[in-house]
Amino acid sequence: MDPYTRYEKARIIGARALQVSMGAPVLIQTTSVDPLSIALEEFENDRIPITVKRKA
Repeated sequence: MDPYTRYEKARIIGARALQVSMGAPVLIQTTSVDPLSIALEEFENDRIPITVKRKA
């Protein structure tokens, strides 16, 4: 089971893609230049430095 809901996953990848497009360093080795593709690869490799806080 995925630890994130589909909404959390979309928010994390979208936020990271925006960061990359604004010049944030890329955290993986990739040949891709598209920020969304880079964010997806980082998510798949568990390299995105974003945490999710849920209300208890």
